[in-house]
Amino acid sequence: MFKKMITKTIPLGVVTSLLLLSGCNNASSPPANDLDSIKETTTPYAGEVIPFFDNWKLILGDGSNVGDASKYENKDFFYTASDSTGDWVVFKTPNAGDTHGTSNNTRTELAQTKKWRAMTKASLEATVKVMNVSRTGDERVAASHAVVIGQIHSADAFENEPLKIFYKKFPGHTKGSVFWHYEINTAGNSNAKRWDYSTAVWGNDFSAVGPTENTIPDEPKNGIMYGEAFTYKIEIQNGIMNLTFTSDGHETKTFTKNLITSDYTTMADVPDQTKKLFFPIGQDGLERANAYAEEGLFFKLGSYNQTNGKSPEVNRNWCSGAETHDGDLQKQYADGNYAEVWFKDASIFVSKEAYSNEDYFLKND
Repeated sequence: MFKKMITKTIPLGVVTSLLLLSGCNNASSPPANDLDSIKETTTPYAGEVIPFFDNWKLILGDGSNVGDASKYENKDFFYTASDSTGDWVVFKTPNAGDTHGTSNNTRTELAQTKKWRAMTKASLEATVKVMNVSRTGDERVAASHAVVIGQIHSADAFENEPLKIFYKKFPGHTKGSVFWHYEINTAGNSNAKRWDYSTAVWGNDFSAVGPTENTIPDEPKNGIMYGEAFTYKIEIQNGIMNLTFTSDGHETKTFTKNLITSDYTTMADVPDQTKKLFFPIGQDGLERANAYAEEGLFFKLGSYNQTNGKSPEVNRNWCSGAETHDGDLQKQYADGNYAEVWFKDASIFVSKEAYSNEDYFLKND
């Protein structure tokens, strides 16, 4: 009787109140094993798993902005799930759907409602596991089978990204790679020549691709499996970005990047990796000397699917030619053409100097 009255979005505390109001107390209460069964059928809201959602707006894989997601659920894109370690918040994104802003890629992702300058203090920490990346995609395309699970994004000018944290796993591999990108804040009046530089955390970096459309490279020896949890921590202070990556059974990795003084103001500064990946397609620019010093920055977190159905002839680094079933959501989910990322814990800090990011949403929603 009571199970039929309870939906999966009713918090456990509300369930208890319903039982009391219906007179189910003391002698009339159901046996303990029935109460245990009721607990198992309830699912918490996202805000009960990670209580910081008032700092964010949620963008879905259909391009819509649903705003505060603390008590929101959508079984196609955003919901909670449990395993033996506890409750998780699930972000799920198809290869094709309506996109947010000018991006080629779909995302189910939180975007911070406030922005801040690189000289101020800010941090984001999250524990995450990746459950799926697209099963199709041109193996020569670096973005195939990849998902971005955390970002620092610029809200101003070209809206470039000084940080993107990736997970990428080729079909047939047991282990995938975790790596991070720095995208230059392009000098001049055009952003067409922007490029990324990729750094491996565990496994390979972005540049590991197959020699042909249907041939995958060797599996990384020290990679991360589906369902294997790891934590990333991003700390910003005095213009310096510090990154820490931890996971049981893996070496802890740390990295540092200056966000206010560029490393890439001359052609001699450009890394060979970038010259091989981006220069052949005309993305051969330089960065402004003060990098992101004048930009408003903000965090993002979720499942930003990097695999799409656009032809590699458009861009051989970012257009995967993957299966999209003409945008049919359920068909994509049925045969593995989606990205799915679970978050268990997350915390955010920004200083009192942070200010409204509403202009970003007005421009891109």
